[in-house]
Amino acid sequence: MRPKPPSATSLDRGHLDDQLQLKNRALAATAEGITIADARLPDNPLIYANAGFHRLTGYSVDEVMGRNCRFLQGPGTDEATLNRLRAALREQREITVQLLNYRKDGTAFWNRLSITPVRDPSGAVTHFIGVQSDVTTEKLAQEALARANEQLEAANRGIQRDLEAAATVQRALLPSVLPEVPGIRFAWEFRPCQELAGDFLNILPLDDSHIGVYILDVSGHGVAAALLSVTLSHVLSLVPDRSVLYKPAPDRPGQYRVAAPAEVVAQLNREFRISPRTAQYFTMIYGVLDTRTRVLRYVTAGHPRPVHLRPGEAPYVLESGGTPVGLLPDASYEERAVRLGAGDRLYFVTDGLTDAENAAGKEFGAARLLEAVGRNRCVGLDESLDAVLACVEGWCTPARPADDMAMLAIQCDS
Repeated sequence: MRPKPPSATSLDRGHLDDQLQLKNRALAATAEGITIADARLPDNPLIYANAGFHRLTGYSVDEVMGRNCRFLQGPGTDEATLNRLRAALREQREITVQLLNYRKDGTAFWNRLSITPVRDPSGAVTHFIGVQSDVTTEKLAQEALARANEQLEAANRGIQRDLEAAATVQRALLPSVLPEVPGIRFAWEFRPCQELAGDFLNILPLDDSHIGVYILDVSGHGVAAALLSVTLSHVLSLVPDRSVLYKPAPDRPGQYRVAAPAEVVAQLNREFRISPRTAQYFTMIYGVLDTRTRVLRYVTAGHPRPVHLRPGEAPYVLESGGTPVGLLPDASYEERAVRLGAGDRLYFVTDGLTDAENAAGKEFGAARLLEAVGRNRCVGLDESLDAVLACVEGWCTPARPADDMAMLAIQCDS
């Protein structure tokens, strides 16, 4: 008698059994913990837990069957997160949370728990599938990164406070009261591109008939440049025994004379040699104005040339020369002189103005500086500085000037 061939029903049942066994093996092999809770029974008891759940928590399948998964909670579990989880279960919706859970041996771990409701053909929720993953390493790394960011932000806030305090000190060294000389006026403007600047200037009454003026620009930006500029402000001071602006008077023991501009700059060049470590140097103009004769004797050391504006004439740049201070140990500096007539103005600037670039990378340049100075000849001396700087800032729009900008001006009224 021939064997009866298997029916289609038995083939389908065998195929279904194979699929179920494959799914069971897959669930058992997965690294995540997988649980199924019965939503039709009170307290949503577990009816399934895979081997991954045992590896993750230390609880065997027999120990968890019929229990609610809250046995994983402990003293460090966040109540607010639990409330979110409970609300999702009541509302029968998906949710993913991170909970501090506890293994059977009491050790804590961070559990990324995802819960998904399972619905029957009528739409009623019959089960909840839970997937648990150990994310302790990731969580600890995130917390360590957050702590490091907080520490970095605190350090940055401290640095910012220090920079602001240092900027306040630096600005306090700028001229607060200008010398009062009949027939002569002075003005200045100082606009750093950062909290601290490498530019600096001053106007100093050296004695009854001489006014010292200087403007300088230390190479680089930020703290290092500002430190050197502040140091220079101290050696360019009105304290004769520690200032390069004075020399001992040979015929008067214990007395001092006003140093000539060439002597001042040469002395600075000897004292502030370029350092191989910092590669810092500076450019400057230093001049001494004789208030009786209206003659300014000055030295330019690698700095933009002074602009002279006479009534009824186009502005022009004065003769100048000399290398930046600190570059060459044996550099020599030549003095030049200019006499100021009634209505004359002299402008000293740093290269932050002429080197300022627009969006196309084109520099403001000396020609535009002369044009801006000439265009504002009829406004007050202070207002003219603001107007020139506004021209430069407008040239740079929409960006801000990338370098410090400083201006110093002298006007002879009579």
